[in-house]
Amino acid sequence: MKLKFTILILLATGSLLLFPMIGSTDVLNDPAGMEILLKLRIPRVLTAFLAGIALATSGMIFQALFRNPLSTPFTLGVSGGAALGAALWMRFGTATALAGIVGTSLAGFGGALIAVTLVYGLARAKGGFATDTLLLAGVAVNFFFSSLILLIQYFSDAGETFRMIRWLMGGFSVIGFSTPINLSLFVLAGLGVCALLTREMNLLLTGDELAAARGVNVKRTRKLLFFSASLMTGAAVAFCGPVGFVGLMVPHICRKLFGADHRRLFPAVILFGGLFMTVCDGLARTLLAPIEMPAGLITALLGGPFFIWLLVKKS
Repeated sequence: MKLKFTILILLATGSLLLFPMIGSTDVLNDPAGMEILLKLRIPRVLTAFLAGIALATSGMIFQALFRNPLSTPFTLGVSGGAALGAALWMRFGTATALAGIVGTSLAGFGGALIAVTLVYGLARAKGGFATDTLLLAGVAVNFFFSSLILLIQYFSDAGETFRMIRWLMGGFSVIGFSTPINLSLFVLAGLGVCALLTREMNLLLTGDELAAARGVNVKRTRKLLFFSASLMTGAAVAFCGPVGFVGLMVPHICRKLFGADHRRLFPAVILFGGLFMTVCDGLARTLLAPIEMPAGLITALLGGPFFIWLLVKKS
């Protein structure tokens, strides 16, 4: 187990050091290379790594919360809310920024918060915090927001529609360090909550009754996990677009390698999530260079067959 963790740490560290050097421009020998490295490549790799951590950890949390291995960070409509906020801004907003965050990201995060509030409110209206109610509310909110996005696209011009579609594919085209710094604040907050609840997540998998008998405040724990995972997912989607399947694939792979105990699974998911997203972004930049593919397209091409394999295996 220690050897596996050591290898994973080395691979994750290596990805952070290696991928900023990969590209069409030789940053080490080009006079302008250092500026490209500092303003474009390093911030991009850091953003991809942080988004991978956020989505992978959120997937692990939701799979424990719902005791369902097919749950993802986008199950509860967070991505739909963020996408709706971003689409509204692209159609009606103006070019502005606050604390280094562009308007699209601000609107996306606001949409994600609205989605979380709606899902939580619907669950509360049913008189509790039942997982079945949360899932149904999330699906309903996601479908509703998706229909609104289609409506906005229908009344948008070709340029605005293209921007929306491109954003919905997900990607990490950032300039400067403001994006990774702002994203890291949300990710660290969510990780801090999750780190304190790894034991509780193990007990939740055994059932609410047994977890309560072992001293777990089930309702409080579920709320903390729900909001911390939603916070990380909302921030990742707001800054990078809805990059799918990361929260599904990474926890499954890490369970195969490190076991289901969340005290070991949690750090493994952090490292592997960052590594996986960084590699996917590197492939997106280099496979068809100088044409850049959306990173979300790479994860979808990998995640689709993986999801089918999970369904077949489960059946």
